[in-house]
Formats: sequence, C-alpha cells, structure tokens
Amino acid sequence: MKLTSPAFEHEGKIPAKYTCDGENINPPLKITDIPSGAKSIVLIMDDPDVPKYLRKDGMWDHWVVFNIPASLREIKEGEEPEGTHGIGTGSNLNYMGPCPPDGEHRYFFKLYALDTELNLPEKAAKQLVEKTMEGHILAETQLMGRYKRLS
Repeated sequence: MKLTSPAFEHEGKIPAKYTCDGENINPPLKITDIPSGAKSIVLIMDDPDVPKYLRKDGMWDHWVVFNIPASLREIKEGEEPEGTHGIGTGSNLNYMGPCPPDGEHRYFFKLYALDTELNLPEKAAKQLVEKTMEGHILAETQLMGRYKRLS
C-alpha cells in the first residue's frame, strides 16, 4: 500500500496553502495497492514534534478519519473523505493543517488498511481508534511532510 501527494514529496515541505498560514485545507492524497481483503481504511495525521507543554503525550492529532471505504483511491484537495471522523487534539473533527509554534515540525499522514470496520462513534479519539484496530491491520504506510511557519 502506498500514500502519496501531488502537492509534496515524502519528507518534503508541505506548501503553506495546506497550513494555518494559508487556506488550511487538506492536501490531495493518492492511495494505491490497497490489499484485496481490506474492508476499511483509517487515516491519521499527527505531529510528534509538538512541545511537551502543549501535549503531555508529545503528540498533536490533526486529522482522524476511520471507516473510510476500502475502494477509495483519492482524497481531493480540500475535501474530507467519506468515513467517520474522530476528534483531533484541537477538538476538530475535520482536517487541521500544520501550525507549529516553534521551528520546523514533521507531519505524518498514516494510512491503515483493515480487515473490518471499527465499531466506534464519531469523535472517537486517536488512541481509541488505534487500540480498536489492533489485530485488524492488513497493511500500513505513511507520508511525511515538514512545515515551518512563514513568520
């Protein structure tokens, strides 16, 4: 399974358009090679470089979507994928773009193909999504982008 974006390369710079310094819309994403037995997809975007004073566990969750149809091959720019939206650290249900308070941060777009759908409600936290999908992951991949504030 592979996750790519025509907007930036793996380990490349995320354009400001997709951040709090721009339009704060999600970048376009392309998904290939989903396993044939997949029943759903999970997409998580998080920032492990957030300062500890902002988050005790050292992670900021920007985007959590589960029960995405396994037939999905593209998430268009500025469009939320079909699925159930979990809650991000900023109490957001939709995409929240990079907005690092200090220096350059890494942003991981993680994609998981599951052999089931998750029996979880909307607003489920990332930690619950990750725990519930244990033992059901058929494939996983990630795309990492970097961003540093313009000012």
